[in-house]
Amino acid sequence: MLNRRPDRTLVDLLHSQVASAISGVELARRAVSGDLAPEEARSRMARVEHEGDRRRSATVTRLATAFANPIDREDLFRLSRSTDDILDNLQDFVRELDLFAVEPDPGLDTMLAAIGDGLQDLEAAISAIAENPLQIRAKSLAVRKNEIRRRYQVSVARTLSGEVDATSLKNRELLRRLDVVGLRLGEAADALADGAVKRSH
Repeated sequence: MLNRRPDRTLVDLLHSQVASAISGVELARRAVSGDLAPEEARSRMARVEHEGDRRRSATVTRLATAFANPIDREDLFRLSRSTDDILDNLQDFVRELDLFAVEPDPGLDTMLAAIGDGLQDLEAAISAIAENPLQIRAKSLAVRKNEIRRRYQVSVARTLSGEVDATSLKNRELLRRLDVVGLRLGEAADALADGAVKRSH
């Protein structure tokens, strides 16, 4: 049931994974804005991703011994895996931004901003595990109500509305990479929502 005592250490570890993803978003935004050279962003992102992997490993280890949580181990594992996938795709984005050597589409930053907002909402949903389990489902569903997909569609339409050349095609690929980040964020939210529904019966 949702009134089971939460494992606060596990909740903290899940928070730390989301924090790594947020760091990845901030780094990607600096690269897109030109505040950070793409090759430097790529190097820094490798370190962020390595730390994210370490935190993911600690989360999985803790899950192996966790037994009294409002959410099943299986769903928490899905949450952890999807959060890790978010950071992996952000790393791919920064790598491709460097490799493509293209003037970034303005839509990239607007999508990254929406991803950052979604991760903040995910943090609130994770906090509910320890603070108010009855709010887990509502808060996780709020993660789904973000602007990532809409901003992706608007940006792709604008990018391809003129002459389709190498620059526009490269930017479309970068936009698509961030759309995939949005999909992984939705999967993380679904894991929490599914777990809350299971334990409410």
